[in-house]
Amino acid sequence: MIRKVLVANRGEIALRVVRSCRELGLRSVAVYSEADRASLHARFADEAVCIGPAQAGRSYLHVPAILAAAEITEADAIHPGYGFLAENAAFAAAVEGAGLVFVGPTPEHLRLFGDKARAKEAAAAAGLPLLPGSAGTVADLAAAEAAAEAVGYPIVLKAAAGGGGKGMRIVEHARELPRAFRLCTAEADKAFGNGALLVERFVRTPRHVEVQVAADGRDAVALGTRDCTLQRRHQKLVEEAPAPQLPLALEATLLEGSARLCRSVGYRSLATVEFLVDGDEAFFLEVNPRIQVEHPVTEVTLGMDLVALQLALADGEPLPLTAPPPVRGHAIEIRINAEDPWTFAPSPGRIEGLHLPGGPGIRVDAAVHEHAVVPPYYDSLVAKIIAHGADRPTAIARAKRALDELVVEGIRTTAPVQRALLDTDAFRDVTMHTRYVDEWLTRRADG
Repeated sequence: MIRKVLVANRGEIALRVVRSCRELGLRSVAVYSEADRASLHARFADEAVCIGPAQAGRSYLHVPAILAAAEITEADAIHPGYGFLAENAAFAAAVEGAGLVFVGPTPEHLRLFGDKARAKEAAAAAGLPLLPGSAGTVADLAAAEAAAEAVGYPIVLKAAAGGGGKGMRIVEHARELPRAFRLCTAEADKAFGNGALLVERFVRTPRHVEVQVAADGRDAVALGTRDCTLQRRHQKLVEEAPAPQLPLALEATLLEGSARLCRSVGYRSLATVEFLVDGDEAFFLEVNPRIQVEHPVTEVTLGMDLVALQLALADGEPLPLTAPPPVRGHAIEIRINAEDPWTFAPSPGRIEGLHLPGGPGIRVDAAVHEHAVVPPYYDSLVAKIIAHGADRPTAIARAKRALDELVVEGIRTTAPVQRALLDTDAFRDVTMHTRYVDEWLTRRADG
């Protein structure tokens, strides 16, 4: 039985897990780097342990230090949050090998869904629609050329072992493939230690829709959809739930298929099944075997605590529900990053002035405060603003109001570009696609 949870992460997600632990009567342990000594997650956890210097490789990614912190504080479980070691199968195995509970899926499932080729095979076996592409990874350029000819240009080269846009390139014509293949292979090898690539048909203007799933190793329940289409270079800027204007039959297919996939492999924990949606068609993209950054929009529309559910599933409890709760209204999340709003260049530094928005329907997940320092070593997320309303127009209006109220002085943030995106016809009318933000930014720069 879990009584004490070490949170192997930092920032707002670490604080988010600490809060759920407190409400559940569980003790929490924060780990922090020397750069995060004054952080809120370290302050509000029941215990806190410094695990190394600022560099992530010597602190938040340093497995021996994390396991040592768990041992000296007598923690029962380790929650990895998202990012860092959350999808690292070797870390999950090391946690279990130390006799602790890993709050997430098994190492076997992390390996399965960390390998895009194997994940596609599992999705196909569960009856999910796949993009036309190579049958597994392509061994060399000749195999990539043969797969591309069979699929038809344009195609996308994609790293089999990772995500986030690394090791990924769109190839419009056959003459571009040799150079793109070399670059993607090198980039994937550097980022993930694995240069293997997939070839898939390129869908020019899709939406990015995902399904939240909870599973206990025996059964699985789909907890609704989210839309994450507004993104820049594969990094999400705005998310919402439920995904708007999905054809009902397609929505049912995605929900049922996602639960079936997790059920078919005996998955336990939270997972997000991602799809590209093109009109009335959808194609399986990948599975994220962890809690997502955008999980709050699902929480507020379903009235659930997904971190609490994740902890219960890790503790061996069965799913507490056989069907999702009814959806209550609409929610939009804005990821506020410490970046220049138009160039997206990093903007670390000290926050000299801060006012976080509030009022009806506004939730803010943040681990910053006035005079806090946003260090240059980690992800630049400053805060997540979640607006909830009875319907999508109300949620949009509240999100705009919240962004208008937000004050962050001393560093630059992405809030202005996100506020402008909420005013676009494409967002209002749900005609946006995954390349829309990049094209919109180019038009603004040229105009």
